[in-house]
Amino acid sequence: MKAVVYKDYTANIEIIDIAKPKLQNKSVLVEVHAASINPIDNILHAGYLKEMLELSFPHIMGYDVSGKVVEVGKDVLNVKVGDEVFARPNQEDAGSIAEFARIQENELAIKPENLSHIEAASVPLAGLTAWQALVTKGNIKQGDKVLIHAGSGGVGTLAIQIAKHFGATVATTTSSKNIELVKSLGADLIIDYTTQSFEDKLSDYDLVFDMIGGDVLAKSFKVLKKGGTLISIKGQDTEDLAKKYGVNFEWFFMSPDGAMLTELVTLISQGTIKTVIDSTYPMEQASEAFGKLAEGRTKGKIVLTIK
Repeated sequence: MKAVVYKDYTANIEIIDIAKPKLQNKSVLVEVHAASINPIDNILHAGYLKEMLELSFPHIMGYDVSGKVVEVGKDVLNVKVGDEVFARPNQEDAGSIAEFARIQENELAIKPENLSHIEAASVPLAGLTAWQALVTKGNIKQGDKVLIHAGSGGVGTLAIQIAKHFGATVATTTSSKNIELVKSLGADLIIDYTTQSFEDKLSDYDLVFDMIGGDVLAKSFKVLKKGGTLISIKGQDTEDLAKKYGVNFEWFFMSPDGAMLTELVTLISQGTIKTVIDSTYPMEQASEAFGKLAEGRTKGKIVLTIK
């Protein structure tokens, strides 16, 4: 099968012929129709996480997949050949920018008919990250005041809508050119980070969701009420700050979860939450797509079409 790979850290992205993944008892083999890309792909490619997560080469890129099931493992119970599914596969099964991908049954969701493969592929990693941060870790509830950083990004666009679904008042940070987008997603208060300091504008928040780290993470403690919660996907030692401000802090890695993905996609198929697609590229232009992602200015997700 053809797959988008790199043969070493920082090496050029290329398309090569490589063996299909081997079917396992509790997995399905999917003919890939679309795969979206995420900052983690570029972070791994640059070698920033190699002490924590050593890759084998050639490394197939991609963590989001939507496609059609072509083979089913002998212990798979609820999925059959011909089903259209989507998922964020685990680290071992990751490598979705290819003609075929392997997915464990408990990590996939059935794609609703009213969702295209492009839309479905844009959801798993970003959607599960947002859901787990706000719902699983943040225990979001009606009436909460929530700050979501980077509201126009892949995770942020879904996080704003999830927070609104749970009845929260939502503030978000974005640049001036994306104000209308985040407003259309339901943001109640918008901070233009190019001209305003969110920590001067906001106070007494119940929950902050950070995807940026660094100074933004450090300043986020200031806007929380006592006993509030800061959830971040950027791992940093902030124990002293959490103690100083009397708040809870947790950083986490998203976990694949088919049941949770099904819950999220039900809201999408009903129109409660909408996907935001920045752009699509054919698989042959994967390198250009990752270059655009690295610029950090995308609105929602970039998706690669495979079939």
